[in-house]
Amino acid sequence: MRLIVTAGVGRTRAWGGPIRVIKAGDVIWRPPGVKLWHGASPTTAMTHIAITGMVNGKTVEWMEKVTDEQHNGQLGGSRE
Repeated sequence: MRLIVTAGVGRTRAWGGPIRVIKAGDVIWRPPGVKLWHGASPTTAMTHIAITGMVNGKTVEWMEKVTDEQHNGQLGGSRE
């Protein structure tokens, strides 16, 4: 999956990794099979383009919702 942030500020996290701040102009790449989430920051909207490939006939497998605690957790790998 490739994620291109087009405006705003967001967050992303590969499961088990640190939460990263992402900003307009950032391009994030994750290999197939990596469980992750991404979304707006707690205080700022974010828009993005997500480009995915196909694995076993599926482009995306939606998982459980991210909790507020997970989303608002401790930042790591931040550029702020």
